[in-house]
Amino acid sequence: MYKTYSMELAGRTLSVDIGRVCAQANGAALLQYGDTTVLSTATASDKPRDGIDFFPLSVEYEEKMYAVGKIPGGFNKREGKPSENAILTSRVIDRPMRPLFPKDYRNDVTLNNMVMSVDPKCRPELVAMIGAALAATISDIPFDGPCAMTQMGMIDGKFIVNPSQKEWDEGDLMLTVASTKEKVIMIEAGANEIPEDKMIEAIYQCHEVNQTVIAFIEQICAEVGKPKHEYVSCAVPEEMFAAIREIVSPEQMEEAVFTDEKQKREENIKEITAKLEEAFAENEEWLALLDEAVYQYQKKTVRKMILKDHKRPDGRAIEQIRPLSAEVDLIPRVHGSAMFTRGQTQICDVVTLAPLSEVQKIDGLDANITTKRYLHQYNFPSYSVGETKVSRGPGRREIGHGALAERALIPVLPSVEEFPYAIRAVSETFESNGSTSMASTCASCMSLMAAGVPIKKMVAGISCGLVTGDTDDDYVVLTDIQGLEDFFGDMDFKVTGTHDGITAIQMDIKIHGLTRPIVEEAIARTREARLYIMDEVMSKAIAEPRKEVSPWAPKIEQIVIDPNKIGDVVGQKGKTINEIIARTDVKIDISEDGSVSVCGTDKAMIRKAIEMIETIVTDFEEGQIFTGTVVSIKEFGAFIEFAPGKEGMVHISKIARERINRVEDVLTLGDKVKVVCLGKDKMGRISFSIKDVPADK
Repeated sequence: MYKTYSMELAGRTLSVDIGRVCAQANGAALLQYGDTTVLSTATASDKPRDGIDFFPLSVEYEEKMYAVGKIPGGFNKREGKPSENAILTSRVIDRPMRPLFPKDYRNDVTLNNMVMSVDPKCRPELVAMIGAALAATISDIPFDGPCAMTQMGMIDGKFIVNPSQKEWDEGDLMLTVASTKEKVIMIEAGANEIPEDKMIEAIYQCHEVNQTVIAFIEQICAEVGKPKHEYVSCAVPEEMFAAIREIVSPEQMEEAVFTDEKQKREENIKEITAKLEEAFAENEEWLALLDEAVYQYQKKTVRKMILKDHKRPDGRAIEQIRPLSAEVDLIPRVHGSAMFTRGQTQICDVVTLAPLSEVQKIDGLDANITTKRYLHQYNFPSYSVGETKVSRGPGRREIGHGALAERALIPVLPSVEEFPYAIRAVSETFESNGSTSMASTCASCMSLMAAGVPIKKMVAGISCGLVTGDTDDDYVVLTDIQGLEDFFGDMDFKVTGTHDGITAIQMDIKIHGLTRPIVEEAIARTREARLYIMDEVMSKAIAEPRKEVSPWAPKIEQIVIDPNKIGDVVGQKGKTINEIIARTDVKIDISEDGSVSVCGTDKAMIRKAIEMIETIVTDFEEGQIFTGTVVSIKEFGAFIEFAPGKEGMVHISKIARERINRVEDVLTLGDKVKVVCLGKDKMGRISFSIKDVPADK
């Protein structure tokens, strides 16, 4: 027997079946919102994984193409690796839920969410988020839930709770907020320059909706939830901490970690660890926990000094940003480049411009989005943190950071009509000590301007951290956190925006939520910091977009033709368009609506190709002047090609003002001549005259 539960959520029915499927999972729920169906499961291993010092949580979001009535592309005709959207959705589910599992839990846990059908009015990502929280809550896996997530859109200044896919894509806000019963635990947003106060209002409207979902989950859990199972704690024993403090005093640990040089700090910690390894050489159990114990000791030291004394590891004031520098054009021949440095975090961004035919094609569950014109990609090589590791391509973190910087800049990009290019920005991490994604946003903005992309406004980003005490009022918000403050702190609150508003937010925490005063202070602090970065650093490197693209970038011009004339331009089996391309060395893209993009490196050749196309699509009228080439000579006249695949005839009587006996006496093959159109003859052919061309032409 199974039970079905339902609630009204944003004007639609959310129903949940418990016990209907997947009985062997620790927790499972089959959710339906409108016609969107998602199967969410939570499973855990019986025993902890040996030899690890972290909680091994895996979150999967599976997009099944049958959910939208498609057969997957490719040779195998089955789903392959996760799409970028699937990876980003998995991250949005993972980030708020991970802190709600016990910190000393080492059993493998997998939260799987399989999309089985999609109703465009009910976004499957939202259903999966709720389903994952529900499956974990009703399972026997230790989990300090429930939690819930709500999405908010905005059109014409009005908020829309859990918007449809169309409203989500076309609105000015894409906000996802996760909450527990008491506090906000995760924020993810893309926005079209939303003012700070409006964003805070949207966040807490989501928080209110989350409370209704949490009450629904609690009702289900009260009836069918399983008792949480016992587990082997991997926490460091207190007696071990006491022994460590006898060998390394708090003052010695403070001296070791409080330095503005990451390498020096790591060397200090290595010396302390070696000293402790020697002291505990006889105790194998403690040796196995030593790395975790040293980490915890560092964490307690850093948090105490920040919270009680407002002292940061590198000596900065609480609101102080690390030393900043910015420059453009450091890489020759690329279309645009910029480097942004904040302390020991350094990003080099390179922009490439290409014809619209090179946009990224997307094969996903959203039928409305099939291409991406702007791509931002982020790379994080091991050398950026002084490590050695073989590169195996971008992981989930890299994809997430790239997507955040991409989302930050999309609101200020020019339209296709204003700038008919595909745009790729690649951020290379040269050095990392915290908040590389925000440095990537700053570097990308400058690189786009250096490339001549006419962005509407400058965008910058900054991250705030947090250290909390025993009460809600005992906390310190830190501007521009470095790596150590991120590792040992409670929050990473990233905000990007222009002078006029927010374009993106990504907020992660390691505690059980933030109070509203903390959220408001972090948003206010990031605004102050990003304005300083734009005004005092970025604008001094490059104040506005360049008026022209790089000499190395392709030049693109657009015209619009009658869609009914597209066939004339293309020609039989592509003969005409290929001839234009061969003669001018350009690339031509024609869309169904008659938009024609001509791309090349030589402006004169681009103009020549456009003139050919315009000639081909012209409705021929008497009196029009053309320049053409003699391509054929007959006894009765000559044929003039005035555009690829387009010819007209000049009768022998229309070649010269005086009488001639032979065409060859005046014209030879290959001659360039000006002709005037006389209309069409009885056979529908275009007739030209050379002798009747006006003298001033």
